Amino acid sequence: MQLKKKRIRGALATASCTLLGLSNAASAEEPWQFDSAVLFYSETDRVQAVEPVVTGRKNFGDDHWLNLKMVVDVLTGASANGATASGVAQTFTRPSGKGTYTAAEGETPLDDTFKDTRVALSASWEQPYTRLTKVTYGANFSAEYDFRSLSGNVSVAHDMNKRNTTLSAGISVESDQITPEGGIPTPFAEMVAAGNTTPREGDSETRSVIDLLTGVTQVVNRRMLMQFNYGISSSSGYMTDPFKIISVIDGTTGTNTAGTQGLPYQYFYEKRPDSRTKQSLFWQSKYHLSKDVVDISYRYVWDDWGITSHTLEGTYRWKLKGSHYLEPHVRFYQQGEADFYRHSLVEGEALPEYASADYRLGEFTGITLGLKYGMKISGNDASLRVEYYNQSGDSSPNDAIGAQKNQDLFPDINAMLLQLRYTF
Repeated sequence: MQLKKKRIRGALATASCTLLGLSNAASAEEPWQFDSAVLFYSETDRVQAVEPVVTGRKNFGDDHWLNLKMVVDVLTGASANGATASGVAQTFTRPSGKGTYTAAEGETPLDDTFKDTRVALSASWEQPYTRLTKVTYGANFSAEYDFRSLSGNVSVAHDMNKRNTTLSAGISVESDQITPEGGIPTPFAEMVAAGNTTPREGDSETRSVIDLLTGVTQVVNRRMLMQFNYGISSSSGYMTDPFKIISVIDGTTGTNTAGTQGLPYQYFYEKRPDSRTKQSLFWQSKYHLSKDVVDISYRYVWDDWGITSHTLEGTYRWKLKGSHYLEPHVRFYQQGEADFYRHSLVEGEALPEYASADYRLGEFTGITLGLKYGMKISGNDASLRVEYYNQSGDSSPNDAIGAQKNQDLFPDINAMLLQLRYTF
């Protein structure tokens, strides 16, 4: 499925650009400003991604700006299908229904055919509405093998208090179409053996998303800038991941139960609610020392699925000789699990209204450590960023049964990220 992006935050970032010193007046004759980057991301034994990004920005006079952006994501590798590790080898049917793959004894089941390419295009137009008010209009399109997304957004930023305070507000409306390989599986239907007909609810589904964001950016003094945002997002439609399944286990032994549809063991397709409302509070502060810059932020997110999260992030830009600098980066993320998160289902018990074993909905902690090195080349900005990410959860939860206590029910994820960037 898609790597979800929040387009509206990019549009509203314009509200603080002037205060941060990121924008400068230009004439219509000035050339385009380009920012290019390529990102390499690799999880151990799982997903690998390559993402080139190109953005262009031009002033057409009187502070009228056109912004264009193109992103290409190429993903390969293996993705966890939701089933738990087991003391026996497990065989699964591929999403197409035409083949199988196997997870060895004690291994987390991974679908090793995970492959997708996403192309995302976006454009925005900024212009003054009054002397102190700026309006930004934007549109975004994203396409991949099994997903299409189209969205539009508009935001307003108003300066006051001698331009030391900026109030901002914006809205984004998005429409998605999901067309997974093999179609939309019936929720809680049992996975069938390859070559048989999987119960389906159609070939495609749709989803809509509305995002609202309001904020205030304040110049505290000549060295310090602070920003506060509140956001709310409402999604409705198909929210289930058609590729995720849940193991069915014996309520006494914790072992896999025998399949009834041609596979050795039994797995059900997941089911999630068809709506979600998510809210967030965000605070950020930048402080300019004599030469260096400290940037600290905190985000709190909660939704009606029962998920809460805390994100604390900080960077320190350390100016070196000439145009060179180093920027250490630390990020701490802690998430609580969704109300319907289940690592497995118990044979014979009544099915819950909703259930998912997707680790992204579980309780976990993520830590990122990184370092960025930047310099100027022929007057243009260049940088190299390297980061390490570790995600960990409860590998032996209290509700594990029998044989499950001998398995890692929430394995760690380790990833490396490398990004090269050049602005000209």
